[in-house]
Amino acid sequence: MSQSVQRALIYVGLILLICALMFTALAASTQQWSAVWNYRVLFWKGWVTTILISLAALVLSLAIGVIAALAREGSVFIFRAIATIYVEFIRGTPLLVQLLLFFYVFGNALHLENRYVVGTITLALFSGAYIAEIIRGGFASVGETQRESARALGLTQGQTVRLVIIPQALRVSLPPLAGQFASLIKDSSLLSILGISEFALAAQQTASATYSTIESYFPLAIGYLVLTLPISLWSRALEKRVRYED
Repeated sequence: MSQSVQRALIYVGLILLICALMFTALAASTQQWSAVWNYRVLFWKGWVTTILISLAALVLSLAIGVIAALAREGSVFIFRAIATIYVEFIRGTPLLVQLLLFFYVFGNALHLENRYVVGTITLALFSGAYIAEIIRGGFASVGETQRESARALGLTQGQTVRLVIIPQALRVSLPPLAGQFASLIKDSSLLSILGISEFALAAQQTASATYSTIESYFPLAIGYLVLTLPISLWSRALEKRVRYED
């Protein structure tokens, strides 16, 4: 089966899934939809909040991931040890536990009571650990021959990383990074447990007030799909480009 046929089948399946969700939602009474419609402003504000938090966490997690990856690849033991502990701790514990731990323990200890700041930082730390491993995998994809050639040319370790390793590692890392960014947006739904007025909390509050569960969570699914589907398509395009260049 050719790749074009496979992609067509995937898109057809996605369209059928969306149609099934729409049919299920429309099967409910008009009265239930009217009740949910009254909360449209709450949904809109929650969706915008999700976008802003995700963008802030994305930028911060990318910076954290690059620093952690460079530290794990570096020669300074203390930095390498700290980065390793950070990555293993974050990847080995659930995001839900981290949110509660950072807010109720570290947040209180530091007198940081802003839920939005704590939630954004925690989300960035969580995603940054995975980004660090993605970038480190990109570093590993650069052959030892090129590293030795850089040393033979008289480049320092810092110059080798900056001029030889990073450009090649970035090209390999871009597709999985795009996938991680999509996961970050979906992971932001857990911020509702901190009382942050984002998209998922808007759906929960609407469902509790209207007793219309399907109608309340249907906009949630569509809203996240609108945010993540372009990133997923971009990720596939990057994967094709990397395979083509190789």
